[in-house]
Amino acid sequence: MTKVPETLYCVSFEDYSIDGSLAAEMLSALEFEFSTWIDRENRRVIQTVYCLELEGADEAEALIREQVDFWKELGIEIGNIERSVLSGVDWSEAWKKYFHPIEISERLLILPSWLENPEKPGQKVLTIDPGMSFGTGQHATTLFCLKVIDRIGAENPGLSLLDAGCGSGILAIAGSLCGFSHIDAFDFDPDAVMITKENMEINHVSGFEPETADAADYAGRAEKYDLVCANILAHLLKSFRSNIASWVKPGGYLALAGILEEEFDSVAAAYSGLGFELTEAETLKEWRSGLFRKK
Repeated sequence: MTKVPETLYCVSFEDYSIDGSLAAEMLSALEFEFSTWIDRENRRVIQTVYCLELEGADEAEALIREQVDFWKELGIEIGNIERSVLSGVDWSEAWKKYFHPIEISERLLILPSWLENPEKPGQKVLTIDPGMSFGTGQHATTLFCLKVIDRIGAENPGLSLLDAGCGSGILAIAGSLCGFSHIDAFDFDPDAVMITKENMEINHVSGFEPETADAADYAGRAEKYDLVCANILAHLLKSFRSNIASWVKPGGYLALAGILEEEFDSVAAAYSGLGFELTEAETLKEWRSGLFRKK
């Protein structure tokens, strides 16, 4: 995996927002590397921005303090802005307590590398650690896509899969372990593509080459895919729906995730207008994901 830096300069604040996703979305939009810590018992949420340089932390703190009033108008209420410094070892250890094995099915287990391997006979193990790229199986939208890949791969081995917005590469790697014969993956972030390649090596997976691209320009295979997993934000799913729809074979499946519950109906309607039928949907926390079939 990517080497953890020796020192991280941190800017933390308490998040009092009613909608727990808003602050995280804003930090993502500002392209900060950050984590969210939730103390459910005491109802505390701490957002922490990580910077490699002291100057970067200074700039991040100044920007966050400048945005307090503006964010409040958007429903984001924060306070107790603080600074701290973490060693790389401390950062790594702090993450570990939040990650546990995730059994997708009798066929597939997601496992952080520092935990013992409790897989069942015949169960495939996908090893993945938390890092700077999205996708460890802990998030509701990733979990939905993993379950879809596992089930469709079991029912119809040898199909083709596209992981659109691959992040850590977890979905593409899961597809390889679950019997998909042809896999493609892309992400707009070159660092994510690099991390996907690293995770492929860790899991001894080969046979596909992740690309740097985005939903606006990715063309995909000429013969299209049996399953496309697009775990990206709702506004991108709608903006690039014609291109995304073109990646799916007639009769093929499209798993759409990364959608807040209140945005789901508009996304579903956009794809219904392109000849897709919603076959199942699942809501976990504030996220709603759906599996569509192309008519």
